Amino acid sequence: MSFASEPERDDGSLPPVNVVIPDDARELDRDVLAYRREMRALRRRQRRGRLLRPFSGPGVGGPAAIVPLVALCLALALVGGALLSVLTISPAEQDAGPSQSASPPVSTAPAVLTTLPAGNVQLDGETRQVHSLVSSAVALVPANCGCGSSLSRLEGQAIAAGASLYFVGTAGASSTQVMRDTVDYGHGHAIPGNDADGVLADAYHPAGLTVLLVFSDATVEVRKNLSGPFELNLSPGELKQPGPKPSRTQANPTANAAATAVTASSTNG
Repeated sequence: MSFASEPERDDGSLPPVNVVIPDDARELDRDVLAYRREMRALRRRQRRGRLLRPFSGPGVGGPAAIVPLVALCLALALVGGALLSVLTISPAEQDAGPSQSASPPVSTAPAVLTTLPAGNVQLDGETRQVHSLVSSAVALVPANCGCGSSLSRLEGQAIAAGASLYFVGTAGASSTQVMRDTVDYGHGHAIPGNDADGVLADAYHPAGLTVLLVFSDATVEVRKNLSGPFELNLSPGELKQPGPKPSRTQANPTANAAATAVTASSTNG
C-alpha cells in the first residue's frame, strides 16, 4: 500500500482506480439499463452471426451463394403460382372459350299449337279462369326444378315482348317454392300461381320447365324442357295479337288418335 500523499496502487502495479460508492442504490439504475441494452445488442449480433454463418465462409458457402439461392426461390414461386392458377380454374371456366361465347343462343322451336282448356287456376291467391291467362307467358314450374336462371331469362324476354308473366306450380310444386321463385327470379313482374286442379298439367303434360305462350285469342304455343341460353324469339306485342290457328290434329291429338284407330279396325274388318 502507498502513503496517503501518493497515488494508490496495489501489489500488482495496476493503474489507479477511482471508485465511487453511491449512498443510494437507485443512482445505479441508469448504468444498469445501459448495461442491459448493451447485452441485448450483443445477443442480437450473435444470433445474426449464427444465421449468416453458412454464407460468411469462403468458397461455395460464401456471399456468392446468396444470388443463386434468391434465383431458386423466385423460380419456385413462379412455378407454384402457375400451378395454383391452373388448378383453381373450374371446368365451367375452361369450357367457356371464345368459340362458345361467340355462339348464338339456342332458339327453341314451337312444339305444339293448341287452345287453352276450360277450368280454374289459382293466381296470386285468387281462383280465376284459365282463359284469363291470354296475352301472357305462363311458366309451368315443377317441384324442385332448380331452374332459377331459366326463369330469370324468361322474365327478361317476356317483359321485352310486353307480355304478362305467370309462374304456376305443377307436379307437386308447393306454394312456398313458387312464391320464392317468383320473388327471386320474377324481379317484380311475375305473378305466382298454382295449378291446384291439374287443368294445365292434364292438358299439356309438362316436361321439365314448360312455357305456354298464350296469344290474345287463347291460342297456345307450348315450349318444353327449356334450359340454358334459350330464346323464345318473341317480337314486342306479339302475344297481344291472335295466334296461328291450330289444326284439328294439334288441337285434339287424343281424338285424332282414336279416330285413326277406329278407321284402321274398320279397314281390317
